[in-house]
Order: sequence, then C-alpha cells, then structure tokens
Amino acid sequence: MKKINVGIIGTGGISHIHMNGYKAIEGVDVVAVCDIDEEKVKAYAARYNVPRYYTDYNEMLEKEELDCVSVCTWNSEHKNATIAALNAGANVLCEKPMAMNQEEALEMEKAAKDNNKLLMIGFVRRFGNDTDIIKRFIEAGDMGDIYYAKASYLRRNGTPGGWFADKRYSGGGPLIDLGVHVIDLVRYLAGNPLPVSAYGVSYGKLRDKDVAGDKAWEIDSEGAFEANTEDFAAGFVKFENGLTLYIEASFNLHIKHDVGSVELFGTKSGAKIDPHVHIFTDLNDTMVDIEPSGSSAFDFGTIFNKEIYHFVDCVRTGKTCISPAEDGVVLMKIIDALYESARTNKEVKISI
Repeated sequence: MKKINVGIIGTGGISHIHMNGYKAIEGVDVVAVCDIDEEKVKAYAARYNVPRYYTDYNEMLEKEELDCVSVCTWNSEHKNATIAALNAGANVLCEKPMAMNQEEALEMEKAAKDNNKLLMIGFVRRFGNDTDIIKRFIEAGDMGDIYYAKASYLRRNGTPGGWFADKRYSGGGPLIDLGVHVIDLVRYLAGNPLPVSAYGVSYGKLRDKDVAGDKAWEIDSEGAFEANTEDFAAGFVKFENGLTLYIEASFNLHIKHDVGSVELFGTKSGAKIDPHVHIFTDLNDTMVDIEPSGSSAFDFGTIFNKEIYHFVDCVRTGKTCISPAEDGVVLMKIIDALYESARTNKEVKISI
C-alpha cells in the first residue's frame, strides 16, 4: 500500500475534522501543518504529534514532499494556497466554498489540470447516508423527472463570528457559507445539471439587533474583522434540464427554530431530508409516505471520514472523484449570479 504524506494548511475548527479523517486511514501520515499564528500551529502540531509546523505554506511546500494537502484556511486564501500546493506536486482537498468567486475557481481548476493533480472540493454532504438513500431512488427511476427543488439552511441566531462575517475574508455571508452545502446537494442528487440563470435577494437587517440579550454580530472586540455580509439570502436558480431550485440561507432570522432541509419534487415521487429521509409517492391509487428503517440522517461523526477516505482513495488508485473541481466552479458561478442579482435586482444569466 502506497504511503501517503499529508500537509494541512490552516488549523481552524474544520482542520481538526480533516486530521481525524487522515488518522483513521492506514498508511497515511500528516507530516506537516501550517498556520499564520505560530502559537496556534505549534500547539496544534503538539496535540496531534505532527513532526513539523510552519507559518508560511510556501516554505512548507518547498521543504516537504507531500502527496496530499488539505486547505482549511479562510475563504480568501483558498485560491493561493491551493494553487501553491498543486504547483508543488500535491493533490488538494480544498474546503468549501471553493473560492471567493468564479474567476478564482477557474484559476484553481486550471492549475489542477496543468499539474495533472486532483483538486477535490469539500462538498461533504455528497457523502451522507441520506444522500446515498435518495440517490438510489433517483437512479432506479422511482422519482421520475425532477423538476423542482427547495433547499433551506436557516439559523435563528447563528453567526459564526470572526472572519466569517467579513466579506474581505469570507466572500459573503450565509449564502456562500451555508447555502453552498444545500445548493450542491440538490445539484448532485439531480445529476449535476448546468445552471442557466439566477435571481436572488439578500438582506442585512439583523446585524445590529439584540438577540436573546446579546448582540448577534458582536464578533470582534479588537476590530480585526468587520461585520458586513448579508444575514439572509434567498433566490431561484434555473437549470438547463428544466429544474428550478429555490434556496434560502440565514445566520439570523426570526423563525421558531433552525432549519436544514432539502426537498426534491419529481413526476413519480418527492423526497425530503429534514434531517431524515422521507419519500412521498402513489401506489395502487393511494398516496403513500415511505420512511427508511433505521436512521437515514447523515452522521456528522462519520461523514467527514468518508470524504477524507474518498480523497485518499482517489489519489492512491486513480478512482474518479465524486466531488471534483469542475463542480466547485459551477457552484461559484451560481453563488456569484445570486449575489449579482441581489445587487442589481435583475435576473442574471449564467454562462458555463
């Protein structure tokens, strides 16, 4: 079995999940980690017994012979870190969203092709048990033609804090942070149709509002980050195969409780994840609701391990990646179009 040497760039919250995923795979060693905060990366390396740490990923990439690199930085650094790793001869798993915009995503895709390396995007919902179940129904023809979908990722009071609310680092708010998950999930389940247009709206109405006695967006007392992204966004995306998707995402919204759901409507049946799988259809002239036995919800504790395993397996065996850079580029085009539509109050055409 080929030994795989791994480097991780960025040691924030998501990097710990990547680390655990790599540690679960035989013959995979995380040999180096990098973060601009030296005290943070030093403690991180000690916690996971990583032999070397760096504060400059270019230095790490020059000194280490890495087969794989996870890019877990803030969004504004995804492009530069990914391209540097690809140019250094590593395969890359880049966290979602792929980049700040479609132009950066296209540069990243080109770098992967030029270096003949894998660039996988962290669309982790593709690896969920719920996704597998619905995909089997779709591929068996039990849903028919899927023509409409709804995707909601709504938080009542859930601003992540720090750089997430600063457009200079994040590229946007809940649409690019949360919405990207469910937009991609719908597109993946529907067979990756190409988008043709989008109409969107966005709001920043609750950033200065007291929520449950606290300032919802009081995120940085030292002033390193600003709070300037939207707190709610919604929109429609039309696809070339006739599918229409309604999407909504929020950090703050006056709702009863947080919502995370995806609904697909086909000519033979409908499906919903909320978080368990439900199928709605007709049998013998009777409306029937189907719920799989056991738990059909995705398991947060294992879904990332499945994603990391798939990445390493693709690198080792040449297996086709189910979450490639091409899909990340399409998602960035959708996100860009929704934000541009919200800015101009006009439908935006999407060119693929």
